[in-house]
Amino acid sequence: MTTGLVLIAAILVLGAVVATVGDRLGMKVGKARLSLFGLRPRQTATLITVMTGILISAMTFGILFAVDDQLRTGVFELEDVQQERDAALAELNQAQQQTAEVQRQRDRAEREQQAAQRRLRRTNESLQAAIAQETRTREELQSTQSQLSSVAANYQQAQTLLTDVSQQATQLRAEIQQLQADRQRQLAQRDRDVAERDRQIAERTAQIREKELQLDDLEAQRSALLAEVQTLEREFQGLRQGSVAVLRNQPMASGVVRVITPEAAPSAVNRLLLEANRFASQRIQPGTVNVDKQVIQITNAQVEQLINQIQDGKDYVVRILSAGNYIIGEPCVLAGEACIQVYVNAAPNQVVFREGDLIVTIALDPTRMRDEELVQRVNLLIANAQFRSRQAGVLGDVLQIADGQTEAVVRLLQDIRAYGRPVELHAIASETIFTAGPVRLDLAAVQNGRVLFSTDSRVNTTPPPQRSPFAPTN
Repeated sequence: MTTGLVLIAAILVLGAVVATVGDRLGMKVGKARLSLFGLRPRQTATLITVMTGILISAMTFGILFAVDDQLRTGVFELEDVQQERDAALAELNQAQQQTAEVQRQRDRAEREQQAAQRRLRRTNESLQAAIAQETRTREELQSTQSQLSSVAANYQQAQTLLTDVSQQATQLRAEIQQLQADRQRQLAQRDRDVAERDRQIAERTAQIREKELQLDDLEAQRSALLAEVQTLEREFQGLRQGSVAVLRNQPMASGVVRVITPEAAPSAVNRLLLEANRFASQRIQPGTVNVDKQVIQITNAQVEQLINQIQDGKDYVVRILSAGNYIIGEPCVLAGEACIQVYVNAAPNQVVFREGDLIVTIALDPTRMRDEELVQRVNLLIANAQFRSRQAGVLGDVLQIADGQTEAVVRLLQDIRAYGRPVELHAIASETIFTAGPVRLDLAAVQNGRVLFSTDSRVNTTPPPQRSPFAPTN
């Protein structure tokens, strides 16, 4: 401060002295009317005054430059200083950007470390050390904003630490992936074991269910056969007494009907009703030849429903059935009333069984059964087949074994008796069976899936040497 004041005072005194000398010199030159360089005296005085001013300025700058280094530097090196300052500012901005990038990388590393800490507790100590180190690095990075000279060193240190942390995170991810792979393999193995156990349980459950269904089917067949036997016994009793003419649910007329045009449906239904009326009249009044009155009774709603059902051009099995039991000489019929109540049943005439389908099966053991028992088992098989076909939707009552050739069935029993081992007797559809029937079957003796004997001549079998047919057993 003192130096500057002294410098300013010296410059002022020197400027005053030089100005005074210049003025004096100018005056003397003007009075002496001197001439320099061929100029006029007045112009010469002006030139001396200008030169004096230049000298004052030069001396002033000389003294300033000689005394103050900062001024000399500011005048002659100002542009270089500004360039250095701009370069320093650019480096500072770059360092700040690098610091921000390091900060983001550090934050990303912290998140990865925190995720790794939650998954692998055993690495907690090393991760805590890394977090502490990163905290110190953050403080150092914050201090670099005021200490530009240490930015590069701190950045390198942070970069090195970040690399170490990244390597640790990579190692942790690899360990996590390995653990996940081991866990997936264990889960897959456990799933396979569970699936295998479930499959075995499902197979056993299916087998049990199949056996239960078979048992339920056999029980249902047995119940139905018992009911049918009781019904047959009642009907037989009624027939023995000679009183029952028409039984409940007895078909009175049936046929396969295909209506090409809707207008033909009423005539087809009327034809079946006339046939049912004739059947009822002849059964209730034996000896009746010409039927000239109506004895059956059916509602118009049932007839209209039947007509609407069969007029789509498809094959239908139409049956007229009795709604009750009626005796010979039914009083209401003799009185001229239409009192025989009937109802209609129509079902599409579609395929129920295809040729070769297994209908029912039964076990035979010729070593433990007499000939009568074998025949009874065959009759039971036929009854089961008839019941099974009715359950499946066959409405026809005709059931035929081996095209009605009794000798083929007898020969089959002889072959089974001669074979002398337990077999399964299968009832197989010999042709495609429709809803309208008839049911035509072939019998086959099967053991371990191989057909031994059959009533079907098309089946190639090689029977063993036969014994005497139906020989008495010991």
